[in-house]
Amino acid sequence: MLRAVTLVVMLGILAPCVMVVRAGQQLPAGQIPDRGRPTESGDEIPLFDYESYFPGNWEFEWRVPASPLGDGGLIEGTELFSGGGDGRYYTSRIEARGPAGPFSADSSIVYLAEQKVFARYETDSRGFELFKVGRVGGDLGGFYTIHFETPPFDVNGHEVQLRMVTRLVSPVNYRVESRISVDGGVFTNFGTAWWTKNVLGVTLPE
Repeated sequence: MLRAVTLVVMLGILAPCVMVVRAGQQLPAGQIPDRGRPTESGDEIPLFDYESYFPGNWEFEWRVPASPLGDGGLIEGTELFSGGGDGRYYTSRIEARGPAGPFSADSSIVYLAEQKVFARYETDSRGFELFKVGRVGGDLGGFYTIHFETPPFDVNGHEVQLRMVTRLVSPVNYRVESRISVDGGVFTNFGTAWWTKNVLGVTLPE
């Protein structure tokens, strides 16, 4: 009975990461090395490798409430992450459509692996700019998490602040859980978004 319960729990955890892949299709690998044995508490967690994870084209969808950033509803689009070449500096380009129509965003990204720090400056065609900084942590199960926060920024006559948790749940999926504060108010839910890498046979989680 215990084994059956454990199996059900594991299937529930892994369900968002299920990938349907055609025969012979090569998928990105996880970042925890195969040591040929079970992990132990003293094993070192590898530094997150940006180059082997982010570069490439990703699809995303995000249902948001109405806010100074825009109307509430579904946002769908793509984000193209560049490779850096220098191991620290990167860019990305978002092309998306939201409740008010199409928009784009360009980002300059700095990742300092040894310090486990991300910084990202975004210019959004909807008329605002934001800067967010975060730290990345990992565990021996191969999961990495980035905790981002923005300083307050002005949008449409309001002061907005965001807090985001990026959970890198598989080599081809990550989700972003967001909270928003408006005019110094309490942080409230700003929706959960899914990003899925554009790899043949991989689809957005339900």
